[in-house]
Amino acid sequence: MLIDFNGISETINPNFKGGNKSVGTRGFSDGANKIVRLRLEPGSSIGSHTHQSNSEIMMILKGKGHIIYDGSEFDIAEGQCHYCPKGHTHSLINDSGSDIEVFAVIPEQ
Repeated sequence: MLIDFNGISETINPNFKGGNKSVGTRGFSDGANKIVRLRLEPGSSIGSHTHQSNSEIMMILKGKGHIIYDGSEFDIAEGQCHYCPKGHTHSLINDSGSDIEVFAVIPEQ
C-alpha cells in the first residue's frame, strides 16, 4: 500500500488537543492505525494529552522544538523520534522560527 501525503488535503486544526495556534494534518486511517503527517507553524503546539487506549510514534522530518513527556521536557530535532506509550502524556511545542514537520503513527488497540 502507498500513502501519498501530497495527494491528501491538509486539514487545519486550531488549538489541536488544546495547544496554541494551528496544526496542519494530512492523514490516513484504516481503523487499526492512524498514519499522519503534521505541520506545526512557529509558535504552535499540540496540547498535552494522555494516550489512554493507544500509543504514538513521532518522527521529526524537518525543524526542531520541544517535547513535554510525563512532565519532563526535552529538545527534539530533525531525524529524532519520540515514543509515547499507552498511559503516558505528551505534547509537542514549536518554539522555533520555522515549521516543524512530523510523521506520526498511532496504532489503535
